[in-house]
Amino acid sequence: MTCSPWPSSLHLIGSKASGGAERWLQRFARALAERDAPAAVGVRAESTVAELDMGGLPLYSLPFRSIWDPVSRHAVTRLIRRLRPSIVQTYMGRATRLTRLSNGGGAVHVARLGGYYKLSPYRHAHAWIGNTRGLCDWMVAQGLPPARVYHIYNFVNAPRPRLDAEIDQLRMSLGMPADAWALVTMGRFVPVKGHRVLLSALTDVPDEIDGRPWRLILVGDGPLASELIRQSRDAGLQDRVIWAGWQEDPAPFLQLADLVVFPSNDPETLGNVILEAWAWQRPLVTTRFRGARELTHHGEDAWCVPCEDASALAEGIRRVLGDASLRSALVRGGARRAADEFAEAVIMDRYLNLYRRLLSE
Repeated sequence: MTCSPWPSSLHLIGSKASGGAERWLQRFARALAERDAPAAVGVRAESTVAELDMGGLPLYSLPFRSIWDPVSRHAVTRLIRRLRPSIVQTYMGRATRLTRLSNGGGAVHVARLGGYYKLSPYRHAHAWIGNTRGLCDWMVAQGLPPARVYHIYNFVNAPRPRLDAEIDQLRMSLGMPADAWALVTMGRFVPVKGHRVLLSALTDVPDEIDGRPWRLILVGDGPLASELIRQSRDAGLQDRVIWAGWQEDPAPFLQLADLVVFPSNDPETLGNVILEAWAWQRPLVTTRFRGARELTHHGEDAWCVPCEDASALAEGIRRVLGDASLRSALVRGGARRAADEFAEAVIMDRYLNLYRRLLSE
């Protein structure tokens, strides 16, 4: 039996519901499990995160009741003492605030950030990972030590296509005409995701493009759901917008897509949907939010339009769907980026190298 090259690690998240950070942890945990890494995950008891498949890694339930809860802090400390990991990696403010490790001789506390959060819950960590360069630059500007701030992008899983018959059945279950373009957008129904602007843009998109009707499939849910449904109804889009709900596995919808639309507003940090569209070799129309400005090249791997500009978004959708050669070029460019820069093996090697570096210091 060979020893794993990975140091032992514990990954902690205190969220009640699943979102981008929770999906990333799930993806990362599965990748660790596939590499036989000695790793475990601690999640909030009775949360939707506790229901996620973490690849078979040991899963521990913790209270995570509030950001200052002494019972939760004691539970976290007790679990760390029991498992004795070399790395404790925390996600989001609650788990990070409740994780308190000494600076010498024990585990290294790594706080992983995927957004421009208030940094007070994170400053006591030993090292920080940001998933964009812009985020790392911001953390340094906010006073974190540059030598302990590390940039590692998210990775995207290689697609595992379903049978054509399954995708045909999905299309039928959604009530889509056989010849309709499938426009897919994914994300929680919260303001930063830009769904309001997307629905406004669709009122300027002709009923048919290149002789084909279109349907927008919204994969997600969230606090703005009723407002967005009302907006689509008031705009007369109810027959062309499909509400698919939150999907634990959105892959079949990416496989179904003729076009991925990502209309986020500027505060969006990274935008995993960009990476997923590239991996699935689907043409992408995206706004130029801060993450997209760092990741994409307009006209090469994505068609980029200004944030919160419904007219420009509508024109981008018309332009890409109406030009087969442009769609092919965007797909080729995105596929190259996914394979060269955002593949699982590339990103996991960077994490392993970082862990080794931190433990050698």
